[in-house]
Amino acid sequence: MLLPNTAENLVLSPSKRRRLSTLKTLCIGLSVMLALATLSAWASTRTHIVDLSRDNRMYSSGVYREWSKGKVIVLIRHAERCDRSSSTCLSDPSGITVAGSQVATDVGDGLQHLGLGDADVLSSPQVRTRQTAHYIFGKAIKSEEWVQQCDEGFAESALAHKATDHNLVLVTHSGCIEHLERQLNVPGGQRSSDYASALFVSVAADGKPRILGKMNADQWQRLLDSTNS
Repeated sequence: MLLPNTAENLVLSPSKRRRLSTLKTLCIGLSVMLALATLSAWASTRTHIVDLSRDNRMYSSGVYREWSKGKVIVLIRHAERCDRSSSTCLSDPSGITVAGSQVATDVGDGLQHLGLGDADVLSSPQVRTRQTAHYIFGKAIKSEEWVQQCDEGFAESALAHKATDHNLVLVTHSGCIEHLERQLNVPGGQRSSDYASALFVSVAADGKPRILGKMNADQWQRLLDSTNS
């Protein structure tokens, strides 16, 4: 005869309670492990930008090697904007500051150290980018409209303009650099570029881009000092 489902009959024995507790702990453990595995898999797809000024990373990141083969695209943000600074303007209010022009010259010294013999150089047509490019390279630089088109097609345009065995230097805008970083799976917290900073991207034989790292404008002189010492 079956016993009615009274509260007294539904009370679990100590052994059953232990088994249920063990099963619950096991389920929680498996859930945590699954969550960690999922998080690890997601993190492995993210691209973390290397600070090229530290610990000889221009070598370890492959910048020098890839540059020597003409496999690199460098994206340089314009120098300090005059219309967003209290510093003295260089000339045109829509251009860069005097301090920005000096920083751009330092960036140019760093690029000259890499070697620009086999490099193609383009600038956005904006005044601030053209001025920045002039001080980086010591002369007027050709500008093209697409270098200021900071949308989802920017990365594709940059790759299309990369000639075989020729490095490509683009003087552009933070929005364009961010779009490229986004497409290369850089986490949101790292998608930023300071004035006159340089993002180095290598392009493989199959056309796939890979971020090598970033150099901020104030770090070039330290790099030059270390190579000259």
